[in-house]
Amino acid sequence: MKISEAQYKYAQRRVEELLEVVTDTTLPTSPESMELSIMSTFVEEYEKKYHPIEKLTLAEVIKQGLKAKGMTQKDLSQAVGLSTSRISDFTQGKSEPTLATAGEICRVLDIMPEAMLSL
Repeated sequence: MKISEAQYKYAQRRVEELLEVVTDTTLPTSPESMELSIMSTFVEEYEKKYHPIEKLTLAEVIKQGLKAKGMTQKDLSQAVGLSTSRISDFTQGKSEPTLATAGEICRVLDIMPEAMLSL
């Protein structure tokens, strides 16, 4: 589907307007819900093509988790029972944690496991 920039901008505006109207109690078959679905699809397709978002690396996910929690690598190492240098290896992309360690890091940093596993 080819979407022009003008169509994209219009769809963006409509999505913003419709988000004010459509609530959890709005029926999915209502004209507003259906229009929101269509406009959201236009916006999503245009952005995939012209403004793709690169996936974060595992190292970036851990660094962002540390920042969001206000933790240091040392704090994380103590919380998961690993050396600070091992955590540093993860945040520098030199190595990756085991599945069990990744799960523990997710728990400590409140990261959804899917975010780490889908990398």
